[in-house]
Amino acid sequence: LKQDATHEELIKLFDEAVNYNFFGVCVNPCNVKFAKDYLKNYDVKIIAAVGFPLGANKSEIKAYETKLAVQNGADEIDMVMNVSLLKDKDFFAVQKDIETVKGFCSGKPLKVILETDLLDKDEIENACRLCINAKADFVKTSTGFIKNGTGAKAEDVELMYKTVSPYGIRVKASAGIRDKKKALEMIKAGAARLG
Repeated sequence: LKQDATHEELIKLFDEAVNYNFFGVCVNPCNVKFAKDYLKNYDVKIIAAVGFPLGANKSEIKAYETKLAVQNGADEIDMVMNVSLLKDKDFFAVQKDIETVKGFCSGKPLKVILETDLLDKDEIENACRLCINAKADFVKTSTGFIKNGTGAKAEDVELMYKTVSPYGIRVKASAGIRDKKKALEMIKAGAARLG
């Protein structure tokens, strides 16, 4: 997802996904077709990140990005929540943003990236409740793009899990997971997927 990622680096990621049996690869929308073509003979999902990394695009832009990503072969969509709207307590607008994107997923799973490094516990819980209302499939901790951010924290994953799991929504812990110990910590806290 780095803005300077080259095709060579993407191919390295795709090959690692095949060799290590990763569930999928996350790419920017402009690389979805390239990823789909390269991985067409393998069981590796293509996940497109929309509204990435700030989440500040208008809903219509995120929706159009989603529509094109699905047309180009995306198997899942990761959208970045509008953190500013959440902090302003404009819950209606946050939920509507998620619902708008969900409406263009064509049945593909939608993960909502909360950017937990920027949120307090109440905001994380509120964001999760909005994702429940909007019928998201996953809540996800982080983009990994916050400077000096820690990324996924077990306490945040646990809170997210407790809030969304009764509704059949899963948790993805992402960013800052660099070793087996941290990975197992995230799984124990309730993460169904790691990034």
